[in-house]
Amino acid sequence: MLRSIVHSVSLAFVSGVVLSAQTATHEARAKEIFKQLVEINTTHSVGDTTKAAEAMAARFKAAGFADADVRVLGPSAKRGNLVVRYRGTGAKRPMILMAHLDVVEARREDWSFDPFVLTEKDGYFYGRGTADDKTMAAVFVANLLRLKSEGYTPSRDIILLLTADEEGGPENGVKWLLANQRPLIDAEFAVNEGGGGVMRKGKYVTNEVQAAEKVYQDLRLEVRNSGGHSSMPVKDNAIYRLAAGLSRLAAFEFPPQLNDITRAYFTRAAPAQLDPQTKADMLAVAKEPMDKAAAARLSAGSAYFNSLLRTTCVATLLNGGHATNALPQLATANVNCRILPGVPVNAVVAELTKVLADPGIQISIVDEATPSKPAVLRDDVMAATEAIVKSMFPGVPVVPVMSTGATDGLFMRNAGIPTFGVDGLFDDIDDVRAHGRDERVGVKQFNEDLEFQYRLITALSK
Repeated sequence: MLRSIVHSVSLAFVSGVVLSAQTATHEARAKEIFKQLVEINTTHSVGDTTKAAEAMAARFKAAGFADADVRVLGPSAKRGNLVVRYRGTGAKRPMILMAHLDVVEARREDWSFDPFVLTEKDGYFYGRGTADDKTMAAVFVANLLRLKSEGYTPSRDIILLLTADEEGGPENGVKWLLANQRPLIDAEFAVNEGGGGVMRKGKYVTNEVQAAEKVYQDLRLEVRNSGGHSSMPVKDNAIYRLAAGLSRLAAFEFPPQLNDITRAYFTRAAPAQLDPQTKADMLAVAKEPMDKAAAARLSAGSAYFNSLLRTTCVATLLNGGHATNALPQLATANVNCRILPGVPVNAVVAELTKVLADPGIQISIVDEATPSKPAVLRDDVMAATEAIVKSMFPGVPVVPVMSTGATDGLFMRNAGIPTFGVDGLFDDIDDVRAHGRDERVGVKQFNEDLEFQYRLITALSK
């Protein structure tokens, strides 16, 4: 009896050591892939997504993927997209794992570190794209390579899609692939960015599954006049006039408004909140009629809650004048709007016209918005997510969410491919650095996401 107990303990110890070693190896490879992706500049101005796509393609080919199943293609030399097909039995229709390779601009002088060198410090990985969206790209690549090394045969083909120009630019990879290579990426559904874990003061609060997103729309505000010599100023100054209108915009808020997904979010996320008042306010706004005072408190206390509750429009770029010694003849601003699904762009423009209250400020639409309808949540996606979250992060609720930003999921949904933001990466909701200075993700959270996505991929492709 004693011998059998000792033997069992020994086997468990050996098994634990082997699993620990395998995990360490897997995490090391994922970090290596992550580093490679971050250190390839993929900004729109000087970057090259083709270079990043080819670097990942080389890894898949070295792992034994057939050349025909690893494709780098796109509309131009520096806007390449990677499409990898992991072959399954074909018992089910394919699923897509999608992430974008491009990143927003980052200037070295604005950062504490070189934004295009992966820097590990104090438990964080720093670098442009760490949060948006190269963690997801690296995690997908690492997990498919792991599954290949394990000899895993899925019930469906798994299509990896790493794309260009999600952050802007005329050569959006998903749009191009849908228009020119649709059979290559046809699938039953897709897993994308836009969801993930919310952390506050170190506590994991919720895990969110994105099924809808706000509509991205840029507007140009413009004031023109005849100008003149700066030694003889007049009251009608284009810069002052625009500035006055922007001040009125800064003081304005669109009214709060919920849809089915945001109402479910506030209802299901409320019990997990740390602050009793926040919990009560979330439940109050989810009721009909909405408690407007509760909505005001939530909006004042959290930029995230504010964005979930209403359409937002904010000035992001400003330009004016043509010489230091001349009165300005032109002043312009870009106003970026994130519009609630179902709200017409023209209705937003009409409201802003009233807010600016100056017929001399002309508003024009910059590139027509592409709205998309919310996706109907799939039982298999939700069940798998809930089971994995329960196992890895006990007590954290899984809640549906409308993304406050825009993703390429809108093009997929409009093409008839239901797309969901599902992720195991937790980020501090009070310190969101995506698109900002010293962008980062936690090292612990990166490794958790690696395991989360491994379990999700296998659960959805058994």
